[in-house]
Amino acid sequence: MELRHLQHFVAVAEDQHFTRAAERLMVSQSGLSASIRALERELRAPLFVRTTRRVTLTEAGRALLVEAERILAQVRSAHEAVAAVQGVLRGTLALGTEQCIAGVHVAGLLAGFRREHPDVEIRLRQSGSGALAEGVSAGRLDLAFAYRTPADGDPLRSVPLTSEAMTVLCHPEHRLAELGAVPDPAALAGEVFVDFHPDWGPRRATDAAFAAAGVRRTVALEVNDVHSLLDLVDENLGIAVVPRHFRHKRTSLTALPLKGVDEAAYETVALLPPERATSPAARALIALLGTPEAEPGQGRP
Repeated sequence: MELRHLQHFVAVAEDQHFTRAAERLMVSQSGLSASIRALERELRAPLFVRTTRRVTLTEAGRALLVEAERILAQVRSAHEAVAAVQGVLRGTLALGTEQCIAGVHVAGLLAGFRREHPDVEIRLRQSGSGALAEGVSAGRLDLAFAYRTPADGDPLRSVPLTSEAMTVLCHPEHRLAELGAVPDPAALAGEVFVDFHPDWGPRRATDAAFAAAGVRRTVALEVNDVHSLLDLVDENLGIAVVPRHFRHKRTSLTALPLKGVDEAAYETVALLPPERATSPAARALIALLGTPEAEPGQGRP
């Protein structure tokens, strides 16, 4: 099995299209197809279901993708480790982050990293915390800025960024606005909620807080970006329970402290793979943060 076969396989799996994958890899489509066929012959299993519009992974293909990504990440790390020993940091920094993550200014951090290490290519992916943790575990990402709880049982290490309380956002004419503070989650029973997709950190933190309080809630308006959430609340279509720093993003809304919930309910961290699998680029980025790394599975410090 050749590394280029795995590289070709992962590219097709990511693009779900032979032509686009061939263009990205700068190889001929016929050569790419031949590479995939050679891999399928060696493994004695079809890896893709091919149609005129797209290709999808078979069960065997899904199993191979996990291992192929891990192998390619290890090979890349090996190259970068040798370069680092020679005093030059090269290669790629694959970073994942949630939207509006607390505790780190991602753009500023990456700008500082680029000034320090101009030969490293930076790749950024924005997604929910669950997908980001999976990406770090699989080797697709070198590290990720995400939400984490002590209950997360993966083998990843974490660097604490910050923790903060949850806040209720509502329209100034909403009935809650005159309270000054919400006494507990039970006081929000029956409200219409605006929230993010269940994989996003703020949603996970809110779901955990309400579950701990034994209060059931239904999210009627589900979005995947901060501005849409704020717009819906601004039109008095529902309320939102979000990390405290969100209150600065739309000053026309009323922000109410949510009592009866852990003051550090929303904790963000940098997620890293096990020590031996951490790339030199990831180490260099963490060094710019200037905070110590935690043990695997550790939540709040």
